[in-house]
Amino acid sequence: MLFTFSAGPDFDFMTHFARHIGEKVENGLLNIPDSLGQGYIRKISFGPDFKITLHSYTLKEELVIKRKNGGTGHDLLTVFFYNNEQVLEIAFDDKPQVRFSQRDDSAIQVTSNDLSSTIRFPAHHVVHYVVVAIKPPYLKSLLALQQPKAIFDTITGQGNSFLFFESMTGETKQILKNIAAVNVNEPLGHFSMHIKVQELLYLLFHQLSARESNTHLSINSVDAERLLHIRNEVISDLSVPPILSELSQIAMMSETKLKQLFKQTFGSTIYNYFQQARMEEAAFLLKQGTHSVAEVGYELGFTNLSHFSRLFEKYYGLNPKKYSYLS
Repeated sequence: MLFTFSAGPDFDFMTHFARHIGEKVENGLLNIPDSLGQGYIRKISFGPDFKITLHSYTLKEELVIKRKNGGTGHDLLTVFFYNNEQVLEIAFDDKPQVRFSQRDDSAIQVTSNDLSSTIRFPAHHVVHYVVVAIKPPYLKSLLALQQPKAIFDTITGQGNSFLFFESMTGETKQILKNIAAVNVNEPLGHFSMHIKVQELLYLLFHQLSARESNTHLSINSVDAERLLHIRNEVISDLSVPPILSELSQIAMMSETKLKQLFKQTFGSTIYNYFQQARMEEAAFLLKQGTHSVAEVGYELGFTNLSHFSRLFEKYYGLNPKKYSYLS
């Protein structure tokens, strides 16, 4: 099933999606008909400038959601929280390449409303994600910063095009579960939801505040798609360190631009991003209990197991052997 829409500040996803599947929205809730699957989409508005949409369903066929540039610039920003228990693909053209799964927690996306994107949800998979839509001036008033960092000026300023990815912490995952459990029909349900969504945003912007304060480079859909492709290249083979000159050719960008845009978007240098993914993969394999420390190290391209152990301990506070025993 393909659903295409143009992004705009007054666009209501749930209402238009309901028309697309021939259903009605009642009290902010759209129930998925049995013919398509099961589950729901729920929208909760906290005013004209701030709302949240919860998606929780399993569909019988693949769902492709294409968001087109609505030509409204930076009138609205969206924050997507993709639960890592699902498998989905994201792209900024028609060929989704970035997969989020149980091994990858990079599942929060902050974007201006002028970037086109495609999200592909496979059939027969549990889909659970949250979208927060908020207007920049309202967000700026919420943050209430006396001396905001450059990244906050970019997000809350006028006319900026941006795309940021952040990791999803355990605390964020817990709040998402709490949000899903809120009974909005209770007398204080709406109030509870409002508090939890603001807490969710606080955790995200606390993470973003840790980034270096650099001059923002404007980004478009072509740049965004190339960056996602580069990210995919970086983590496609975790036994081989990335080579910047080769990635630059693939991205059709100068090395300088690629380095700047990658760090701006993902919050890390290309090599550090690779090492982080490498260690996460090592932790994942050690948790399975089917690989020895040596097997994990060699599989990830380490010829010196002492170096592997030191690097792993730097990330996780335990050497691989102790980590595997405690997992």
